[in-house]
Amino acid sequence: MGGYDRMVGVQPSVVLFDLDGTLTASGPGITRSVTAALSELQRPLLDEAALLRFIGPPLLDGFREIAGLDEATALDAMVAYRRHFAEHGIVGNAVYPGVPDLLRGLVDTGRRLAVTTSKPRPYAVPIIEHFALAEYFEAVCAPAIDGDGTDKGAVVGQALALLGVESDDVVLVGDRSHDVVGAKENGIRCIGVLWGYGSREELAGADALAADVDELASLLGLTRDQATGGDDALA
Repeated sequence: MGGYDRMVGVQPSVVLFDLDGTLTASGPGITRSVTAALSELQRPLLDEAALLRFIGPPLLDGFREIAGLDEATALDAMVAYRRHFAEHGIVGNAVYPGVPDLLRGLVDTGRRLAVTTSKPRPYAVPIIEHFALAEYFEAVCAPAIDGDGTDKGAVVGQALALLGVESDDVVLVGDRSHDVVGAKENGIRCIGVLWGYGSREELAGADALAADVDELASLLGLTRDQATGGDDALA
């Protein structure tokens, strides 16, 4: 676990969270919407492994690089995807067990939290509100829906500027390689979570890896009592 010793028990003042695959298990809603878009455009459908690669990175990149669509068709696919996702996407989504207690524990110990996601803001905010997570976050940083997508580094940069914090006091928590890259581009540490959609190999560049929410809480310096209301330390 690269960087584990440097991360254990640290107490960053600011924690940035990815959304898909980190806070919520959004895979079914996303993959079904990708399939619906490709079907509508009469393009070849993808297998499960390829569909899972859509979760996390900017959507347009997925249609270009994973589905192999040209620019014009990829833009059409985005429109079709968003139409389907707006109607059905939230049904295929759920908060990971333990996440609300973790967020509550971080806020109760004085941490500042924000969401940094490649999902367009008009979708990200309703999802966070629907699952009653909004109270924990000072900001939701995400791209606008009328662009071609914003890379994670830019979204993280927006969050740092908005919160007005020093990079050495910030940790990004995410489940894909673009989270690691986005953190490094902004000079902040990254914890990769293994309950999401990225593999241990994909997250090899992270400063630490967390197998579950308890391990993430420990890496962020929370005791079990602070994270879950229990009596024992998490370490």
